[in-house]
Amino acid sequence: MSENALEIRGLCKGYPGFALKDVSFAIPRGYVMGLIGPNGAGKTTIVKLIMNLVSRGAGEVEIFGLDSLEHEAEVKSRIGFVYDEACFPLDATPRDLGRAIGPFYPGWSNERYRGLLGEFDLPESGKLKKLSHGMQMKLALALALSHDADLILMDEPTAGLDLGFRRELLDHLSAILQDEGKSVLFSTHVTSDLERIADFVTFINDGELVFTLPKDELRDEWGIVKGNGSLPEQLAGLPIRGVRRGPYGVEALVADAAAARERCGKDVVVDRATLDDVMVFMTRGENDVDAR
Repeated sequence: MSENALEIRGLCKGYPGFALKDVSFAIPRGYVMGLIGPNGAGKTTIVKLIMNLVSRGAGEVEIFGLDSLEHEAEVKSRIGFVYDEACFPLDATPRDLGRAIGPFYPGWSNERYRGLLGEFDLPESGKLKKLSHGMQMKLALALALSHDADLILMDEPTAGLDLGFRRELLDHLSAILQDEGKSVLFSTHVTSDLERIADFVTFINDGELVFTLPKDELRDEWGIVKGNGSLPEQLAGLPIRGVRRGPYGVEALVADAAAARERCGKDVVVDRATLDDVMVFMTRGENDVDAR
């Protein structure tokens, strides 16, 4: 039995003006992987390739050790998919959707579905056109979880939701994951959501894999170093991941904050790096620095 819920190797896909280039990463069973990157980085392309919604140029996708093309029906029966828009008939009701979708999944449970509708405060008989965007996203999550899926794919599920609704949705998701040990790929550019639930983070930029790391390593070891104009020289040889220059000094993202603090002492200020910091420095900062 494979130790990974999802493993992709050498994934490639070309479009006019954009190419996904040789992306590889894996999600261990029972963990949450955050897939981050700016808009247009390739996150949605990766999710569509995993679901075989578009043809791949090259590469392999394995889900619970099974090839996703050779065993497509079997692996899809174990996936719950939540897209950024709930593409349901607006005149349908949650009850209608359960009756229509349930027969396609061997593991579907009407009892579970109705329980999730109640937990999410969703009316079984209310038409979807009367539900807010946030309520429709909760409905999509209820549908994804009602066939006992082992792998949940979420593509920008909190986009467009206000902070309160995002937190409520994430709290529901966290409770379910903690109780049942599901595996999740959570694609988003709202990195604060991942600070709450992710175990690992994979960063994609311009179609290329930048890194895939445990979130705790990013949280505990990476940092923002603030100093004067000589800061890059002071940090020479340390793992600098990006530099930003401003009117009052220089900031550098480093992958070893403790080493930077030891090297520079009181000459600098070292703050913990958030996922937002990582994205900003690695996409908008200077990259012509020593990043060994």
